[in-house]
Amino acid sequence: MRMMSLFCFCLLTAVPANAQSTPDTSPHAVQFVTVETDTKLEVLDWGGHGRPLVLLAGKGFTAHAFDTFASKLTSGYHVYGITRRGYGKSSVSPPMDENYSAARLGKDVLSVIEQLHLKRPVLAGHSIAGEELSYVGDNAPDSVAGLVYLDAAYAYAFYDPSIGDLTIDYNTLRQQLEQFTALKPMKERKQLLHEIAEGLPRFEKDLAPYRERMEAIPDNAPGPPDTPAVHVDIAIFRGEQKFKGVKCPVLAIYADPHSFGGQFKSNPDALKAAQAKDHMETSAQADAFQRGTPQATVLRIANADHFVFQSNEAEVLQAMNTFIASLPQ
Repeated sequence: MRMMSLFCFCLLTAVPANAQSTPDTSPHAVQFVTVETDTKLEVLDWGGHGRPLVLLAGKGFTAHAFDTFASKLTSGYHVYGITRRGYGKSSVSPPMDENYSAARLGKDVLSVIEQLHLKRPVLAGHSIAGEELSYVGDNAPDSVAGLVYLDAAYAYAFYDPSIGDLTIDYNTLRQQLEQFTALKPMKERKQLLHEIAEGLPRFEKDLAPYRERMEAIPDNAPGPPDTPAVHVDIAIFRGEQKFKGVKCPVLAIYADPHSFGGQFKSNPDALKAAQAKDHMETSAQADAFQRGTPQATVLRIANADHFVFQSNEAEVLQAMNTFIASLPQ
């Protein structure tokens, strides 16, 4: 289940992003770490003993998404959680692409690790946090002992051109078009034109299913609200980039297929079709991730929720403990 794409978010849904209101339910210390001028991130410290373990939440959520889960980890690790910029009590930077790019968010995580003097922690991220994990694992692999993707190793964390991805292919095409209209030497313009022509068929293929979905929506259907939180979400979508693999130990957990809850309660045929489609797409991505990250341990949990660390807590804890125990000190 690829996290909602930029086009789906902007065009097909009226559900406000950043709708989380998670109560503060666990004992922890709170501090704020300055990662850039006028930008501070909220960092939760649940305490514990052992190797440092840093948790990163999905889009629209704060570190409090892990309040319950973190308490199950403190017996073996010193557990921290970072709320990315734009959410919760962390600073809200202007929603420009450069403030919410995968690279910028990844650098934020590295800055927190450095300033808290964490010695090669394990990073565990849910959903869109996979892009921060992949940035760190690609650009600063020696700063961490390992990465744990909690249903987070989708296209924003590992891009396979044979699969493609609407948001990332859109971002690539947009950037190429912007460069093409800039003042550049003819040789560079010719190369850009070649790349644009190559990318257009892939983008058209990506767009087809969303076009079909839009046709079924009434013209007067409301879109997403024009709020600061929505603009932050859009900036994060626009900041997704292509990662082609990481250079450190990895555990990637997929919900495959995902649970659909009661969505198709009265229509078993529709449920079966949805599960088959989800399994096909998720399995293809998991296979691609495994090929591109051969050192990774890939675990697939059938009928788990996207919040796999909640729906299948025991399995996730066991897999994480086994993985972390295998890492060199």
